[in-house]
Amino acid sequence: MKREDFVKVAEETLDSLPGEFRSRIQNVAILVEDFPANQRPPKLGQRRRLLLGVFHGVPTTKKSIFSLPSGPDHIVLYQKNIEAVCSNEAEVREQIRLTVIHELGHYFGLDENQLKDV
Repeated sequence: MKREDFVKVAEETLDSLPGEFRSRIQNVAILVEDFPANQRPPKLGQRRRLLLGVFHGVPTTKKSIFSLPSGPDHIVLYQKNIEAVCSNEAEVREQIRLTVIHELGHYFGLDENQLKDV
């Protein structure tokens, strides 16, 4: 998938969120990279879980009016990893949507166990 199309799907995901969530998302950027910087190529025959996205920032539940500004929070989507776990473009689009929503869960203060329950 072209990078522009990948980014567009991520933006459409944000636009499709219910208003009560959209209105609470402030100063969050979505970035797209091919792979995480520290990802090593898999060894022959090795299967492993790939990192599809990550949230960098301070969850809203940890922010305070007394906190110093630290720049925008951001979500990074790893395009090549997402494409590697999908077999067609429809799956890529769905995985982008799921990954953005998952990382927004971290933005709203949910941990991995809470996200599994949701």
